[in-house]
Amino acid sequence: MNRSSVPTSVIRWLERLLHVPSDGKTAPPSLESQLFGEKMPQSTKTAILIIGGAEDKVHGREILHNFFVRSGSTDARIAIIPSASREPAIIGDRYRTIFEDMGAKGIEVLDIQDREQCNDALMQSYVENCTGVFMTGGDQLRLCSLLADTPIMNKIRERAQRGEITLAGTSAGAAVMGYYMIAGGGSGESPNRSLVDITTGLGIIPELVVDQHFHNRNRMARLLSAIAAHPDRVGLGIDEDTCALFEGDGSFEVIGRGSVTVVDPAQMSHSNYAETGPSDPISICSLKLHILCHGGRYDLRKRKPLVGNQTVS
Repeated sequence: MNRSSVPTSVIRWLERLLHVPSDGKTAPPSLESQLFGEKMPQSTKTAILIIGGAEDKVHGREILHNFFVRSGSTDARIAIIPSASREPAIIGDRYRTIFEDMGAKGIEVLDIQDREQCNDALMQSYVENCTGVFMTGGDQLRLCSLLADTPIMNKIRERAQRGEITLAGTSAGAAVMGYYMIAGGGSGESPNRSLVDITTGLGIIPELVVDQHFHNRNRMARLLSAIAAHPDRVGLGIDEDTCALFEGDGSFEVIGRGSVTVVDPAQMSHSNYAETGPSDPISICSLKLHILCHGGRYDLRKRKPLVGNQTVS
């Protein structure tokens, strides 16, 4: 069987059927990986901006402007989803004003406060026709409880993976990007099982486990604990006012004034995670760690930093 012989629509339909793992613990490889032997799930075809929170909203607005431009500039039709916030109307209006000032053609705030609203025909129509979707900060558990496995979220994920929209999430909106999601936890301790709470995210880029406000809130041990629990993923810690901008070729570029920390467990030689008690320190050996600042790039498929178009060993 070769890739060209299978219609894309069939692949996507089957991938949605396979999205929930049979054992409740391990996410399945993408269908394309199973059919065509690819080592990693197919990366998205359009820009996905994973923002560490507290992005500049006043001065240069570099990250927000990048989202605006990639969504179509003055032709952009943007859907703002403030559902993670306890004050969705206030947060939604704040981002509406920002993108209006930039000149977006159309903006809708999808103030979803109940899962039933995700069946609303007008909301679904806007999601089907917009050029950009922006998910704000707040509580990632609230965001997932409202959006996961709804027609609106399924359409957003499908369009992002087909390269039809630009998708951004900040803070809580960033945390939900992976198949597994850090729902909460502590900081300032050695890595341990009780330091992090993990649940299922929205699976936009399923290879990742994302932590936000990263160095600002001392969350390295939390991310290491999450990766010890799920060593088949790549950890991404994103600082405030910093963004990992994912391109369609499976690479991302760092934008902003902080850094992005990559934790790669592919060559992990030992961990005692399974044998430890809830508060016992975890041993994790032979991790790869990369810290990238503005302009730095990383190839998620090859799991290597990039300089120019060349990977770095």
